[in-house]
Parts: sequence; structure tokens; C-alpha cells
Amino acid sequence: MRVGVHINRFDHPAGAPALGAELAAAGAAAEAAGVSWLSVMDHYFQMEFNGGAEDPMLEAYATLGFLAAHTETVRLGALVTGVTYRHPGLLAKIATTLDVLSGGRAALGIGAAWYDREHAGLGVPFPPLAERFERLEETLRICLQMWDPAANGPFEGTHYRLAETLCVPAPVSTPHPEIMIGGSGEKKTLRLVARYGDACNLFATSPEEVTHKLDVLRRHCDTEGRDYDEIRKTMTYTADAADDGDLDAFARDISGYTKLGIDTVILAPRTGAPAEWIERFTAPAVRRLAELD
Repeated sequence: MRVGVHINRFDHPAGAPALGAELAAAGAAAEAAGVSWLSVMDHYFQMEFNGGAEDPMLEAYATLGFLAAHTETVRLGALVTGVTYRHPGLLAKIATTLDVLSGGRAALGIGAAWYDREHAGLGVPFPPLAERFERLEETLRICLQMWDPAANGPFEGTHYRLAETLCVPAPVSTPHPEIMIGGSGEKKTLRLVARYGDACNLFATSPEEVTHKLDVLRRHCDTEGRDYDEIRKTMTYTADAADDGDLDAFARDISGYTKLGIDTVILAPRTGAPAEWIERFTAPAVRRLAELD
């Protein structure tokens, strides 16, 4: 099981002028620790449980571009982009640019979106849930068409219509940037993972719950004619053990997941100064997980 880090707060004690240096240090610390994945959240406003809309929030893809310039090996992505935030053609172009400039290290993390306040606040349409899932599926189809050099042409969907699906230069990743679909909804989200996803992201609620979700995903794969083992399974871990720096408690928690086929556990520190936390907790956590394997 590998380790990822998800940067989700930008309330650095020294304020906005310190964020560039802090993020560069976090990228360096992550690679020194042996971290395989580095992500940021994609929101306009900070979430309520992280301090609320008045707390700092950086735009995700500009931040990922900055991190690409300050890292060399770690995979980069948003966890996750709401489908309503950007037009699908633009999103595919943004993800492709990140992939090209990072040397093939980009992932497209995507989901159905949920944070209505930020949409209302910035005047971005927030359709009902059923429509957001329809838009999510169309967006996945558009991205895959844009990333297929032989498939340039129109796209005619219910919600999106593109006259051309040109994407030049093409992604460096082969065959395209990894598509990670976030969420654990059993009827729609996990079905979309089986149909379109290269990876899924679940919450580390309990080994029993994650086992159930993976069983649901396996059934969707059977229905879709998809090889379940082709899909990379990841989970986000936000328990107090990580914030408290309690490696023993962390190892006990994670041990229940080690036999489930989880490829990467993504740690989400609740701090606006993650570099020191990565050095202090994540680096030994990487070594501890290697021992569990």
C-alpha cells in the first residue's frame, strides 16, 4: 500500500505571502518521504468543516501547475474536480496541459459536485443531482474523445455539444491521464467507475464498509465487462491518528484495509503548513506501511 498526501487547507500562519514557499516545501517533502500521490482540493470556497468560506482557498489547477514545477516524480491531481466547475472541453485541455508540463504525471480526479454555496456565491449554475450525474458521464465521454487522436469530431450530448474535440498537444501519459472518480455512491458513482474510471477514491470509513463498496464495484465491473483488477483503488484517511501524529494508532487503523486491494491511502492533514507535517508523520508512515505489507 502506497501513501498519498491531500493538501486541503491554505491558512498558513504567515498568510498568503507564505503559501508559495510552503507548497514548494511540501512538494519536496512529499517526494523525499516516498509519497506517490499529491493532490489539492478543487473548490471556489473553503469547506465549512475546514473553517468555512471566509478561509483561504487557492484555485486547484493553478496550484497543481505550481506543484508540477517544484516536483519531479509524484503524481498530481485534484481530489476531486466538481463536474460543474469547468466546461468539459476546457477541463480536458487543462488536465492535458498539466500532464504535458509535468512529464506525464497528471490525473483527472472528478466527481458530481456538491457544495452549493460556492456555486451560488460565484454565480455558477448548480443543477439538480440527477442532472449533475448526466453531465458527469458526458464529461467523461468528452475527455476520452479529446484524448483519442483518432476521434476528433463533433460530440452531441444532452447537455454539451462540441463541434470539434481537438486536443493538441496530446497528453504525455499513455493512453491518457488517469481518470479517478471520487465518491462511493453505489448506483451511479461506482457504475461510472466501472465504465470509465482508471481509479476510484473511497473514504476510509471502516474495513467492512470499504469491503462492501468494493464488492459493489466488482459487480458493476462484471455488468460492464470490465476487469475489476484494472482499476486502482484508493481511499482518503482523515482520522485523528494522522493529525495527532500517532503512528501506532494509524498502523492499527490501516491494518484492516491492507488485504482489500487498496493501492494508495491518501492522508489529508488538517493544517495550512503541511511541509513539516509530511516530514514528521508521512515519512515514517510510508515506512510503517511497507512493514505492514
